[in-house]
Amino acid sequence: MKMTGDYHTHTIFSHGKGTIEDNVKVAYEKGLQEIAITDHGFRHGLYGVMRKEVPVMLRQIDKLKEAYPIRILFGVEANLISRNGDIDLKKEDEEKLDILLMGFHKCVYAKSLKDRFCFFIPNFFGQIFGYSKKRIEKNTQAYLKAIEKQNIDVIVHLGYGMKVDAVKVAQYCKEHNVYLELNGKRILFSKEEMQKIIQTKVKFIINSDAHSPHRVGESPLGITYALKYQIPLSQIANLDQIPTFKNHRKKI
Repeated sequence: MKMTGDYHTHTIFSHGKGTIEDNVKVAYEKGLQEIAITDHGFRHGLYGVMRKEVPVMLRQIDKLKEAYPIRILFGVEANLISRNGDIDLKKEDEEKLDILLMGFHKCVYAKSLKDRFCFFIPNFFGQIFGYSKKRIEKNTQAYLKAIEKQNIDVIVHLGYGMKVDAVKVAQYCKEHNVYLELNGKRILFSKEEMQKIIQTKVKFIINSDAHSPHRVGESPLGITYALKYQIPLSQIANLDQIPTFKNHRKKI
């Protein structure tokens, strides 16, 4: 089993330690066929990429495409910003993307004050004092609404920052052709959840979530889960095959 592409990597445009070229060079040297540059979304309070930097990133990627024989995708790791499935991406932002990742992060500007108090703060305390069934269901619904409303390619590190019904989210991903990530840094599914998630026939994608160039193309945790739970190769989009993503760029 070999990763054909790494679709979750960060650079100095958010809080990665390397340049876009650093990531691309490592991906090429490790024999990857594809790499995605996916810095944090615009409403991340600490590490979000700035909209004015997007043209700079695109120009760099265009030049690198001429220098390296590897497919380079431009994307973003968007943030879930409301209980109603909103994310920090405008239509004009999406039209510049090759790939759209989405997940929940803590240090994010909520869509509204109500979302701050009714969504973000309850989940902060949930991590400390535990989650009620009602809170888990509300969190799950936020993900389902996002999958239904947004043109998402990959749900990243599901369960991080707030507890959800992972099996229900996986089933929805399957129905809407959304990949479920096995993250190189954190996988939060229990044994029982993992077994049930596999049974949904959802397609997984194994990513590094690299914040340093040397980690690009490496996801021992994701590979370990794939082997441990005997996930069929047909359900892993980037092992010995190339995944297909949605068409985000504006048609001319």
